[in-house]
Amino acid sequence: MSGNPQRGRDLYLTGCQSCHGFDARGIQGTAPTLHGVGAASADFYLTTGRMPLDDPHSQPDRTEPAYDRQSIDDLVAYIGSLGGPEIPQVDVVGGRLNLGEGQRLFTNSCAACHQIAGRGGVMSGAFVPTLLEATPRQVVEAARIGPYVMPRFSETQLNDRELAAIARYVQYAKHPQNPGGWALFDVGPVPEGMVAWLIGLLALLLVIRMLGRNEAP
Repeated sequence: MSGNPQRGRDLYLTGCQSCHGFDARGIQGTAPTLHGVGAASADFYLTTGRMPLDDPHSQPDRTEPAYDRQSIDDLVAYIGSLGGPEIPQVDVVGGRLNLGEGQRLFTNSCAACHQIAGRGGVMSGAFVPTLLEATPRQVVEAARIGPYVMPRFSETQLNDRELAAIARYVQYAKHPQNPGGWALFDVGPVPEGMVAWLIGLLALLLVIRMLGRNEAP
């Protein structure tokens, strides 16, 4: 679908101006300007349901989008007309994207917050969202715009091909292969290791208890 900036402007006036201002230049202490944020930012926040917010001072969390696809396209067209990055084109199927490279890049740049399995977590000042529902385009958009407390990755830090590889890995991480057996909900190696140690410790205590009974007079 292609958006209509004029319809987007009308939607903006009814659903966004109370926080971002009539001219989309923001309201101090409430919401930032939308001039220069680009279509990529608008598409990310609207398709993930992070905008509009009931409370502009709360963390924007993923939820059901408030608008249908056509309305989102119209709003994106309007915000995009104010300048800024366009929506990235991401192809995680075609080309020669290496899944191993995507995992390596994700490990180096993303896993510290999102966990290696993309399940999210908690950090100082924010909850880190899971990536299970993120589309490839949303993954790349987030990396480029840096929503909320997430850092923004420039082209020199991660180029388009590398971001596409990361997006491919995120899609794989939603339903990973588990040749080793029990995946423990794919929460990552540290929690899985803790469970393994716990099971081993319980088994050891059971053996000690049984040996103690056998040696009792």
